[in-house]
Amino acid sequence: MQRILVGIKRVVDYNVRIRVKPDGTGVITDGVKMSVNPFDEIALEEALRIKERGGAEEVVVATVGPADCQQQLRTCLAMGADRALHVQTDARIESLTAARLLLKLVEREQPFLVLMGKQAIDNDNGQTGQMLAALWNRPQATFASKLQIDGQRAQVTREVDAGLETIEIDLPGVVTVDLRLNEPRYVKLPDIMKAKKKPLETIELATLGVEAQQQLQPVRFEPPAQRQKGIKVKDAAELVAALKQKGLL
Repeated sequence: MQRILVGIKRVVDYNVRIRVKPDGTGVITDGVKMSVNPFDEIALEEALRIKERGGAEEVVVATVGPADCQQQLRTCLAMGADRALHVQTDARIESLTAARLLLKLVEREQPFLVLMGKQAIDNDNGQTGQMLAALWNRPQATFASKLQIDGQRAQVTREVDAGLETIEIDLPGVVTVDLRLNEPRYVKLPDIMKAKKKPLETIELATLGVEAQQQLQPVRFEPPAQRQKGIKVKDAAELVAALKQKGLL
């Protein structure tokens, strides 16, 4: 079966103002709205479009995290995914562990394409897709702003520092997506109701034979320094004078 696997992550909603805990041990999440990582939502939308064009028969979404992640998986099912896989754990999952767990799901599901966001907005690491491709020993294309599937090959337009770069990779492979790839669809109420009947499988992390190793230990979380209030200048001369006053010229 022509199957696409989409990896998603549960993150604090991008509209929420992040607050650091008073003791600096992390970010406040109690009572905070959580959502699908925006980049992963774009990846899912692209998978659904490929299926609608006849390029795939099934779209499966997968995530790793606590029981509450099922809410975000149901959102993905409401968007149009056929099945959901939830590797359940309360442990803090680092990028390499997430890649190893996704590899186990890839070996089980045998997708011809794995899609995911280029990064998660909570830590901005941008590592999991690349690590998965390396562990899977398959080609990868990152930061995709355009994706075309042609049989056993994929043509990917990438956003790089110098502009746009177009490459071709053999499939199966891993593609991580950028913001300009598409605009995710709006989820309607009837789709939300239908999603409740779609399969959502819970898998205990221990059954996959992967240990949630902690290689990084956060020491302290701090909010960014508060910016100084800006000023308006009348002309270039006043701008130069202001910059000189601040020692910037």
